[in-house]
Amino acid sequence: MRRLSLSSRLALLFAACTAVVSLFAGVLFSRASEAHFVELDQQLLDGKLIGLRRALQDVQPGQREARLADELSRQADLALRITDSDGQRWYDSSTQIPTDLPKQSGLVTVSQAGTDYRVLNAPLYPDKTDSPQLTLLLDITHHQHFLQRMQHLIWLTVGLSALATALLGAWAARSGLRPLRRMSAIARGISAQSLNARLPEAQMPPELAEMAHSFNAMLGRLDDSFQRLSAFSADIAHELRTPLSNLLTHTQVTLTRPRPIEDYREALHSNLEELQWMAQLVNDMLYLAKADHGLLMPKREALELADESDVLLEFFAPLAEDAGVTLSREGHARIEGDRSMLRRALSNLLDNALRFTPAAGSVRLSIVDQPHAVQVSVENSGDGISADLLPRLFDRFYRADPARQEGSSEHAGLGLAITQSIVRAHGGQIRCESAAGWTRFVIELPKGE
Repeated sequence: MRRLSLSSRLALLFAACTAVVSLFAGVLFSRASEAHFVELDQQLLDGKLIGLRRALQDVQPGQREARLADELSRQADLALRITDSDGQRWYDSSTQIPTDLPKQSGLVTVSQAGTDYRVLNAPLYPDKTDSPQLTLLLDITHHQHFLQRMQHLIWLTVGLSALATALLGAWAARSGLRPLRRMSAIARGISAQSLNARLPEAQMPPELAEMAHSFNAMLGRLDDSFQRLSAFSADIAHELRTPLSNLLTHTQVTLTRPRPIEDYREALHSNLEELQWMAQLVNDMLYLAKADHGLLMPKREALELADESDVLLEFFAPLAEDAGVTLSREGHARIEGDRSMLRRALSNLLDNALRFTPAAGSVRLSIVDQPHAVQVSVENSGDGISADLLPRLFDRFYRADPARQEGSSEHAGLGLAITQSIVRAHGGQIRCESAAGWTRFVIELPKGE
């Protein structure tokens, strides 16, 4: 079954609301009119009752009928029946009076032979227990006809107003939803080649401006992610092209003519180095892919960061000595985390710092124990990094300006991206600062409970 459009739903809702309100107002008016007629009839019958009691007071029996006829002649739609205390009829002003009438006192409405009456029973002498009973009958057929016509008019008004509201509501809803159709048209035209399209937020109604802003922000994120993905694919192809070309060229040269076994052994060793680097590149890419999908699940074990840092500094000490760089560490703190993952992150930062520290420079690792977090920073002296390059340092395959890269395939530019993934997997953050001849990578890790 086809679902109703939003415009149709709004139109039906408007029509239903109008019908309910109109019907409710009509019923209230009908009840108020009926109550008003009852009140008027009550006043009329009470006045006639007083007049009849006064007319029958101290009247000779032979003159009663004349006095009653005279009194009733002033109200054509009024009839009277008088009965004694035993229920025997004394007087009927008309032959059309129904035979069976209610006996209870007060005002009662009855219908008989297509005629509606308002009946009032009251004693002729209120102070006597055996007083004859007066029964006044007021023909209210014209009242009832008026109320019926009014009810028919109410139903007709309800139907016409609901129909008119449905049509006007459909037109208003269609006009009001025009910005949504414009959004839909723009969304249909968006593709991988046109992610730069944006919705005109200034032309949107206030109710849709926030959605348009969110939609534009989503397009911006998609555009940025698509650009990064395209750049990532191009970088992968670029990084793999060089070692593959080396392997192909070296293998083709080796196979051009027969060679001694030692030459083949040397060629295989050279190819093995390139294959190992390619294998490491693929492993790093898989590691980052797991991080992107939230599959890095660090183990939680108590670690003394000072001890872990000393192990790494001892490992890098020979390289630092050869490069004439001083290594140092200060501070200590305990944290819960994955030993192997945190060692890899710090190792990447120390390796990066050693590569870009000039001779006679220094690399410092500091640990600061804060109330709710632990801050670990690795800083090195040397040429700084410009501020516009700092936000891109953690991008994959990104290397800073040519003065800070080695130009070989030994470092593919994934180390900082892996470090960031490890830190985020532990619930922390990493940032880079560069000023006054020092470059500092700062890691903030939350403390375990």
